[in-house]
Amino acid sequence: MVENGEKGSKVVDNARFGGIVRESCESAKVKLGEVRMFLGTHEPKLDEKGRLILPARFRDELANGLVITKGQERCLYVFPISEFTAITERLRQAPVTEKAARDYMRVMFAGAHDEVPDKQGRVTIPMGLRNYAALEKECVVIGANTRLEIWDAPSWGTYLADREKGFADVSTEVLPGLF
Repeated sequence: MVENGEKGSKVVDNARFGGIVRESCESAKVKLGEVRMFLGTHEPKLDEKGRLILPARFRDELANGLVITKGQERCLYVFPISEFTAITERLRQAPVTEKAARDYMRVMFAGAHDEVPDKQGRVTIPMGLRNYAALEKECVVIGANTRLEIWDAPSWGTYLADREKGFADVSTEVLPGLF
């Protein structure tokens, strides 16, 4: 490990992840090779116009545009436009003869909303998406690897309380070879 003089920052030469990795306690995204990750939990409020201020640490990654769409467990997914484009390309490979694929794509794309955050980092969440995720004033934005998720605060609290014990007690590999 080599300290580079920036407050709370260190540079690690890690060949496993394709080279130099910058780790920072002040950053919510980590660069592993060319893979960007969103990390952390934030609690912004939805204003009366349905706008949400994105956490400052995510704004650079989302400045060129983003897509908000319906996610699983009644949250919203927020993808940088580049990530959503990559997902779209992968979904194009799904056979249109597969009903589950058609259903998934219809719901995902019909509910999708693309936007560029304003200068204050605000995005407008359309009413249909706010209703889907039961968003009121109190929200939680979590980093979920290559996307953000927006949750209604009480729903996130319930979800997390229900899942944390199971997470802490996992005794077998969820993804073989991961740990």
